[in-house]
Order: sequence, then C-alpha cells, then structure tokens
Amino acid sequence: MSEEMRPRRRRTSPRFCAFCVNKEAEIDYKQPEGLRRYTFGRGKIRPRRQTGLCAKHQRKLAREIKRSRHIALLSFTGDQNR
Repeated sequence: MSEEMRPRRRRTSPRFCAFCVNKEAEIDYKQPEGLRRYTFGRGKIRPRRQTGLCAKHQRKLAREIKRSRHIALLSFTGDQNR
C-alpha cells in the first residue's frame, strides 16, 4: 500500500481532568453558569470523552447538573423557544 492510500491517524494530546488539575475549582449545583459549559444546547449532559473529565468528576458533574435542574437553576430542555 502506498503512502497516499493509508489513512492518517490523528495524534491527540492526553487530556487532563480540569477538576483534578485545579484543586480549587468546585462543582456546585448553585453555579448554573459553570455547569452550562458541560451541557449541549438542548440540555443534554456532555459525555466524558468530550468534557475530558475523569470518571469521578464526571459522575459528580452529572449529579450536580441534575440537582440544579430539579430546583430550576438549569432548564431540562435548553434555551430554545418552542
């Protein structure tokens, strides 16, 4: 197989969990603007491969987003008008 025919492989740099690196950063349900960064426009929680968080912090993030939704700080459906 010639070089032109081979598919290129993407080299990705290793990701580091933002909350493990910065110990002062906190995941809190009372800060919806910080949690909104980890949701899609329609309100779904972003998966771990996109957020780059470790499993421990991804679980905590999901729990805090759900808490924030429950007390109406975050919407369930996103910011779209119907």
